[in-house]
Amino acid sequence: MISSCATIATAQAPDSSLQDRLAKVEAATTAAQSSGDNAWMLVSTALVLMMTGPGLALFYGGLVRKKNVLGTMMQSFILMAVVSVLWVIYGYSLAFGSGKSFIGGFEYVFLRGVGAEPNADYAATIPQQTFMLFQLMFAIITPALITGAFAERMKFSAMLIFTILWSTIVYFPMAHMVWGKGGFLNAVLGGRVPALDFAGGTVVHIASGVSALVCAIYLGKRLGYPKTIMAPHSLVLSFIGACLLWVGWFGFNAGSALAASALATSAFAATHFAAAAATLGWLAIEWIRLGKPTVLGGISGAVCGLVAITPASGFVTPMSSLIIGFVAGVVCFLMVTEVKKRLGYDDSLDVFGVHGTGGTLGAVLTGVFATRAINPILKDAAGNALPVGLIDGHPAQVLNQLSAVGITIILAVAGTIVLLKVIDLVIGVRVNEEDELQGLDLSQHGEEGYNLG
Repeated sequence: MISSCATIATAQAPDSSLQDRLAKVEAATTAAQSSGDNAWMLVSTALVLMMTGPGLALFYGGLVRKKNVLGTMMQSFILMAVVSVLWVIYGYSLAFGSGKSFIGGFEYVFLRGVGAEPNADYAATIPQQTFMLFQLMFAIITPALITGAFAERMKFSAMLIFTILWSTIVYFPMAHMVWGKGGFLNAVLGGRVPALDFAGGTVVHIASGVSALVCAIYLGKRLGYPKTIMAPHSLVLSFIGACLLWVGWFGFNAGSALAASALATSAFAATHFAAAAATLGWLAIEWIRLGKPTVLGGISGAVCGLVAITPASGFVTPMSSLIIGFVAGVVCFLMVTEVKKRLGYDDSLDVFGVHGTGGTLGAVLTGVFATRAINPILKDAAGNALPVGLIDGHPAQVLNQLSAVGITIILAVAGTIVLLKVIDLVIGVRVNEEDELQGLDLSQHGEEGYNLG
């Protein structure tokens, strides 16, 4: 009997040892996956920051006249500092804290409790601090995009105040509504209107593009516009900036998978193909209508495609991304060259024509082309994947997308008008005529971009 028991114990020992080894392997695999995800997200975070500086700074800086190049680039650069401080103090909490349908709470004020532990509601395999940093880079570039609309004529001080307040009453609520837990437009975490926005079509591009249009109209036209030719002073700078934006956008979109996953690869592919198709779409119609394909047209088309695919990148096939990109290139070209001219507003660097139009187009087409074959984001009670977009057999998603677009436009327009009115009453928003003629480099910063003598 004793011998029998010993035999049983001996037989069980390897099983116990095997279970321990399997548990260790599983733990190591999980740790490796988490480490890989975190590494990818840190790289993506750096890529998205690169989109603002130097990407957007160079892109915008080359498009203005040389007397305004430093002032324009400085607007992008300073927002990397200003928005970062806001984010630490209360921005992250208002965007991603638990709260109401339209705004987050205050549990993360001063980044309290935001550390190495993941937040399973948002990204279960990376530290919450990594997620926080990644989202910060979106908060930085969004108001920086707006600066292109009032380039060459807004006071630097007014721009700073506007950015702080705009981020607070427009961007942070939009980020919460679309991506925050319980947000009104969040398709995954309890939103009342389940809109799809993978990487910021509404939050970033429609919000900034529509606000940019309001700013351009409120400030009025630049002195001499449109009679005076205001050609870009350095397309070389803009070309370099556009290339940096294209590369950085892989972090923007593929990083929004929040993991080094197959979905990240899919978003990466969609991003690249949409940019390529939009470049060709813009250049084709430009060549047909104007007789020559231009460098400015090529880089503008690429950015249009990148904007349009942003909300759709994690939901659509490569073929759908080609369609979205090509359509965006053509439509945005017509907005910039025809509609803008007929309406007569002076959106200096075509922020509305590219970001407002491209973002709206992309948001709506996401509802058309999103498919569970790429991202089974919608599931029934049993966990089975449900149709996602129109081509999947879910036409109601287009209405959800239109609702999200409408809400974004209303908030952006109302918030921007109120802020401009208040700031204008207190300190004024536009530089005086003498300063504008001199250029913002000297009048606002006391420096020149080029000292060639």
